[in-house]
Amino acid sequence: MYRKRIRDFNIQIGDLKTGPLNKITDVPGVNVGHVTLKSGEINTGVTAILPSDDNLFKNKMISSAHVFNGFGKSTGLVQIEELGTLETPIILTNTFGVGDALRGLLEYKLERNPEIGDTTGTVNGVVCECNDAYLNDIRGLHVKPEHVHEAIQNAQVNFEEGDVGAGTGMSAFTLKGGIGSSSRCVKVGENLYTVGVLVMTNMGRKKNLIIDGKRVGEKLVEMDSSERNEPDKGSIIIVIATDTPLSTLQLKRVIKRSIVGLSRTGSNMGHGSGEIVIGFSTANRISHDLDDSIQHKYIHDDQIDSVFDAVIHATEEAVLNSMVTAENCTGRGGHTRETIAFYSELFL
Repeated sequence: MYRKRIRDFNIQIGDLKTGPLNKITDVPGVNVGHVTLKSGEINTGVTAILPSDDNLFKNKMISSAHVFNGFGKSTGLVQIEELGTLETPIILTNTFGVGDALRGLLEYKLERNPEIGDTTGTVNGVVCECNDAYLNDIRGLHVKPEHVHEAIQNAQVNFEEGDVGAGTGMSAFTLKGGIGSSSRCVKVGENLYTVGVLVMTNMGRKKNLIIDGKRVGEKLVEMDSSERNEPDKGSIIIVIATDTPLSTLQLKRVIKRSIVGLSRTGSNMGHGSGEIVIGFSTANRISHDLDDSIQHKYIHDDQIDSVFDAVIHATEEAVLNSMVTAENCTGRGGHTRETIAFYSELFL
């Protein structure tokens, strides 16, 4: 089922071209899979981002992570920060699902790498979360390890957005949030590269929402006099992929620009909101085993501005896609979140 994305409302963010699907999977080798758990008060799930279709533990990717506001319970970020490499898929789920999701991810890696924990070291599983308790029975601990296996098996290039997978119970600007994605093509010298972004949105206050420069949130609040003055207690996970050859330091600088795109949607990073970004480059690989022949190439720092622009625009659009592709949801305790698509006349 096709769900309208923000460009279907004649809104184009920035002037850079998108990839063919306008999703993170426009970066060659990247796939995304979901498991959606939706039944009554259960509104949650798992989303898996697979950076490659080969053995990522044996052939790692340059990676970086940055925490803008650390109200979160993720795993794997410390080692990414220290070593600058990624060796597992990235799993997204709800806050109380992190333990079981990590178990499922470790089972997946152990099945494929019998040497882990035996003849070589352990593995750094990356799991990120947002709190979906407003719409989901989070105390029910409905996410299980097998859901991670299933999400990985479901991974494909053309994946769904909105209230699917880990985004099923998420809210954005006190409207329905979820999973959104976008991509941009950038030319560096004579080479053409792709930057892709995937977000799980669960943040923001309705009155602050901005769409393509229009302060839509203020009009939304005027239309609903019962709107509560809710604090910004949500979170967002941003995953950035690119085939641009970058060093770990360059990648760190690139992913930090995602906060500019996020701020353009009106998110202000409240005290109880967690903003975390993880990025990886598919261009240079690092063998797990000692290899004296490793040689990497990187773009020049003076060429990096176009990559910054790509991340900013793709992040902004991914946030908006996460909202317009989501549908109305009534979940735990009768709590309801509406889709922003219902109010499309405000930003057309």
